[in-house]
Amino acid sequence: MNQTPTPSSFAAKRKPTPKPWYRSRGWWLKQLHSWHWMSAAISLVGMMLFAATGITLNHAATIGATPAVQEYKAQLPAQLLRQLSASASEAAPLPAAVATDIRQSTGLDPTGKPGEWSDDEVYVAMPRPGGDAWVSIDRQSGAVSAELTRRGWISYVNDLHKGRNTGGAWSWFIDIFAGACILFTLTGLFLLYMHSKPRPLTWPLVGLGLLAPLMIILFLIH
Repeated sequence: MNQTPTPSSFAAKRKPTPKPWYRSRGWWLKQLHSWHWMSAAISLVGMMLFAATGITLNHAATIGATPAVQEYKAQLPAQLLRQLSASASEAAPLPAAVATDIRQSTGLDPTGKPGEWSDDEVYVAMPRPGGDAWVSIDRQSGAVSAELTRRGWISYVNDLHKGRNTGGAWSWFIDIFAGACILFTLTGLFLLYMHSKPRPLTWPLVGLGLLAPLMIILFLIH
């Protein structure tokens, strides 16, 4: 004898409507893990470098370094000296031929660097990570004086940390690295949230990470 199906039997057989992909916990977990490991891979070496140099910067006063200074003397040929006799704007670089001669005679390259022009001399500063350099040319006699100072590898990596006198390429690297670190930390935070239920210490530890530096700033830094 056939029985007429009841509405409840139809509801029992009906499959649940799947959630859209963008509302699925599994999809978000997969994406967050992908973004997290990719940002970690990009920022891994840079993060180790910046963490290590953070320690050396924090103890810079106790890490001794003896600067090594090298001095150079040279003479600018007469035909090139004439190129310096014409007046120049206050921050103009050296003429290309003069800069090439300086590089060959001293090993220092002032090409494209702004010069400080006076009636008597042209002075070109060439700061660099972990050191300093300069070139001075007497506009009357053509005498060239130059100096290179190196303060050691710790000073070098400290300047890399600060982006001091490192040029445009390193500045771009710092920006990209910082973006990868932000992505790494944000995806880590969301992964903590999604895995926090069976881990009751998750949010107390996150809170400790927030409160510890805040308390030091408020009460121990004067």
